[in-house]
Amino acid sequence: MLNEAEVNGAAEVLLEAEATHRQTGLLSIAHPDMTLDDAYAIQTAQIARKLSEGRRIIGWKIGLTSRAMQMALGIDTPDSGVLYDDMEFASGCTIPTGRFIQPRIEAEIAFVMKAPLDGAVTREAVLAATECVVPALEILDTRILRKDPETGASRTIVDTVADNAANAGIVLGPKRHAPDAFDLRWVGAIVKANGVVEETGLGAGVLNDPVTGIKWLAARMAMYGQRIEAGQVILSGSFIRPLECPPGTLVEADYGPFGQVSCRFD
Repeated sequence: MLNEAEVNGAAEVLLEAEATHRQTGLLSIAHPDMTLDDAYAIQTAQIARKLSEGRRIIGWKIGLTSRAMQMALGIDTPDSGVLYDDMEFASGCTIPTGRFIQPRIEAEIAFVMKAPLDGAVTREAVLAATECVVPALEILDTRILRKDPETGASRTIVDTVADNAANAGIVLGPKRHAPDAFDLRWVGAIVKANGVVEETGLGAGVLNDPVTGIKWLAARMAMYGQRIEAGQVILSGSFIRPLECPPGTLVEADYGPFGQVSCRFD
């Protein structure tokens, strides 16, 4: 377990990396005894700092929901991070050069909430609390090196969670749907980068049902004295692998009748 000074120190290191666009080393190496609770404490310390600077929370993201990603990291649980108001982009937008360090894209289903969710909830409660579901892209970025240059060690889940679950932005499509209008397990997308199909996937890749991710998040947040609030946007988890987005990349996700969403990196 980390003490308060170590938690705040790690949070400051990550905030500095974000501000300077210079990645920091792996926290899992600097603090080999760091736990998942420590990682969420570091994430929360950054939330307090950002809110004090005038940012506003608009929602949450759920990550590591696919079986493939969990097996790759040797874990059996998703993770989560916070969405801030300056992370939101309109579909069709151009992301300016230098906004992110190493941006990547994932395709997801976003839930827009009309009522709060707190603690253990049922699938029916999630749907009742959801105003609409929306096609979305998540922009990933990392303030921590993906791999340690000396040891070759890769980031672990504690690095990712401390780094706000690698979240950096959200792009929502214009279409809105009632939460029960589609079987979300069968909502899928064809994702192109510069006109080339790079990934396809189905909502079932997210814990067999994207709603399951929302249930998990409500329970996870309650453990740390938080809850999902009305009006917040929840990214339920990706059903494709992350796509690298160097400058000049146009990403287009076609969800068929569910909608489309796109963005370009300048």
